[in-house]
Amino acid sequence: MSTMTASTTSATTSGKIADLHKRLAETRAPRGEEAIRQLHEAGRMTARDMVYSLLDDGSFVEIDALARHRSPGNKEDRPVTDGVVSGHGTVDGRPVCVFAQDASIFDGQVGEVAGDKILKVMQLAVKSGSPIVGIYHGAGTRVTEGMASLEAFTKIYRLQSRASGVIPQIAMVAGATSGAQVFGVSLSDVVVEVAGRAQLRLSEGDEASSDLDATSGTAHILTEDERTALDAVADVLAFLPSNNRAVPLSSESGEPCAQDLNAAIPDEAATTYDVNAVIDGIVDCDSVVELQPRYAPNMLTAFARVDGRSVGVLANQPSQQAGALDVDAAEKAARFVRLCDAFNVPLLSIVDVPGFQPNSGGEEAVVRRTAKLLGAVANASVGMISVITRKAYGTAYLALGAKRMGTDFVFAWPTAEIAAAEVDGASPYEAAARGLVDAVIPPDQTRGKIVEALRLIERKVDDSHTRKHDTIAF
Repeated sequence: MSTMTASTTSATTSGKIADLHKRLAETRAPRGEEAIRQLHEAGRMTARDMVYSLLDDGSFVEIDALARHRSPGNKEDRPVTDGVVSGHGTVDGRPVCVFAQDASIFDGQVGEVAGDKILKVMQLAVKSGSPIVGIYHGAGTRVTEGMASLEAFTKIYRLQSRASGVIPQIAMVAGATSGAQVFGVSLSDVVVEVAGRAQLRLSEGDEASSDLDATSGTAHILTEDERTALDAVADVLAFLPSNNRAVPLSSESGEPCAQDLNAAIPDEAATTYDVNAVIDGIVDCDSVVELQPRYAPNMLTAFARVDGRSVGVLANQPSQQAGALDVDAAEKAARFVRLCDAFNVPLLSIVDVPGFQPNSGGEEAVVRRTAKLLGAVANASVGMISVITRKAYGTAYLALGAKRMGTDFVFAWPTAEIAAAEVDGASPYEAAARGLVDAVIPPDQTRGKIVEALRLIERKVDDSHTRKHDTIAF
């Protein structure tokens, strides 16, 4: 790859402008047009394609397009962009910062200059209060650059960690990603992966696949190709505000997909059902974006809209392990509660939980890990609404939004069984008599009650004690 130098630049203004256009044209195909053609023939998108596809037409403003590495050990191969396309634009009219790794350049390995490009656009996102989207496809550090490459990741990790809960960080994994880069993915709020192509591998020889990432909870969403992955990124961004000082934008109100919630709960207490039927009767139709569906499926976590408002939905799934909480379900729910709380997304809990379920990790692991959910719910300052549809037993019920845990509105259906332990004849009425349930309602009134509650708690004020952070079972 040839590298332009000052000696090749014309002395005239028009010549210098022409030289600039030539250099910028090189950024669109750093490895040549043939490399792009081969990628397209394989049904893949380039890093630049993905950035353009994510952002609104004509909105992309590139940063550091002319960057090249300065490693003395590889002076003959200095492709422009240094393997990262970075800048800012808009998604549905909202400012977003973005970077995408170009695996055709040094296998997407990150060196000093590429790392500085990523760091710079992250800093811009923090300063401007804008979400950051990282598109990953690279083989770790550029070892030929030694400590300079490693130092780049040090700065990136620190900024990502300090920006957590300040701006939304979304990672899209488009291909094999390994080494130091995998932590950039896992430090993000939501991870979208291309099924069959994406994989995260920390060390050589580690088992890695998108399926493994989905079942382990590392990947929140799997998609069939890059375009649907980019659509999923945009969908997630739509539920979140630009930063922690803003509130999520509302959209036009829709109607629920299901209408008859009165028939949602089976007459027999031991009969399972799909909680999606309940959710479909509450939220706006086709608004649900589920996260981590293949990890801890006994706990459903999703973004959705109610009357056009963004909400985070937590729901026990009775069709999986009877909806009981195990350690994975508790950690999944705790992480989601903290995400919603950080970005002012109200929480809606749909409760049908028979209790905690010990697993092979031993009772000590269960106690330590499930405590995370209790801590997350108790510390949440965002508006919280709970709907108890059937079983609500013991501390598992407390962990999912009991009144004294700070839940703003607790509604119970007449089918609810609220008790310290599973007992025959349990009902919602003793809890209602104690003020632990705000109202016992017919199921078909649920959506209306939630709409009213959301209108009120969007102005919620929470005066928490000043502290640096909690230390609960991290």
